[in-house]
Amino acid sequence: MLVVPTPLPIRTEAGGLAARSFVQDAPHVAMVAGETSGDLLAGLLLDGLKTRWPTMTSGGIGGPQMASRGFHALWPSDKLAVRGYVEVLSHYREIVGIRKQLKKHLLGSLTGQRPDIFIGVDAPDFNLDLEAGLKAEGIKTVHFVCPSVWAWRADRVEKIRRSADHVLCIFPFEPALLAAHGIAATYVGHPLANVIPMQPDRSAARRKLGLHDEDTVIAILPGSRKSEIQYLASRFFEAAALVKRAQHAIKFIAPAVPLLKDMIERLADEAGVRADVQIVQGQSHTVLAACDVTLIASGTATLEAALFKRPMVIAYNMNWLSWQIMRRKQLQPWVGLPNILCEDFVVPELLQDAATPEALASALLQWVDAKSAAPDKIAAVEQRFTKLHIELQRDTSQLATDAIQKILEG
Repeated sequence: MLVVPTPLPIRTEAGGLAARSFVQDAPHVAMVAGETSGDLLAGLLLDGLKTRWPTMTSGGIGGPQMASRGFHALWPSDKLAVRGYVEVLSHYREIVGIRKQLKKHLLGSLTGQRPDIFIGVDAPDFNLDLEAGLKAEGIKTVHFVCPSVWAWRADRVEKIRRSADHVLCIFPFEPALLAAHGIAATYVGHPLANVIPMQPDRSAARRKLGLHDEDTVIAILPGSRKSEIQYLASRFFEAAALVKRAQHAIKFIAPAVPLLKDMIERLADEAGVRADVQIVQGQSHTVLAACDVTLIASGTATLEAALFKRPMVIAYNMNWLSWQIMRRKQLQPWVGLPNILCEDFVVPELLQDAATPEALASALLQWVDAKSAAPDKIAAVEQRFTKLHIELQRDTSQLATDAIQKILEG
């Protein structure tokens, strides 16, 4: 059963609580971020907004990164962290109920208060429908992170046009694509390209994690959603067991979302590698900086790994029916973001039935062997990812805030 959320603290120029129009120096921004990666992006965006408007207020659905910036979350972002058509069905009623309740709240039905602007951060299945409803009622809407209509589900373009007054794009080719369909958009770069250093300090990251410079380290990242971990973690840990059998000295480390740490530890134990895998809470960036290669679930984390210039093996597995539906909507031969952006299989992808522990272990060992036998291969990957990093590096917070200010003033 849904609980009626606590009203957001929307401020007037006099400091009271009431319905109001845009206050030039203190806008109220409603936001929804639907998972760990969205929470991170939204937190970085809030940094820019609060620099422009120090007394602004914000609320909606978010996670710990947003909360640390003063965001008032009515529901936690992990409520929306479900991926896959079939997987969503078991959560459908709850998610739709949250969206209806939030829409009522933002339209002032519960409090008589409306935000100045709504920003949907990724989570297009949730946010685009919400944005369409808010836009129809006169609330300005922005979608941050263009849905990947260039990779799959091209039919979503019309929904984006109905839903968003403006789209903030994190990849340089997206604004022209959207403009061809009459959708206003701004390229703001990828926020993570500014957060992740161009030359990560591997030694410092290893010291922080208790690892040595001479260690060969494999990072295991089976995803940030419960559904991903259910389908991937066992395969990843079984692959780690095979790698360990082949090269006993290799060390494994796995960053875990706090709420899912116990689950990951249990699955590692079931695979017989709990004693061989250092499982840390959070610290995914430190782990990626420290590792030699990563076994990683397809998603935003693969781009983070690319920005850390790390070789990787990208894998994914999901419910069979979800996979069949998704595969039919795929427009490009690549699934992993680094390969899509480089338009090449720079790193291997092992998907669905191909993602066996044996295949994953073999692909990892090829990278490990290349460290000494074919360093040019690793250097070439690092060079490709450095070029990608430069292309994505912009002053994202300022560009996004400039665009949002124009929409507020428009």
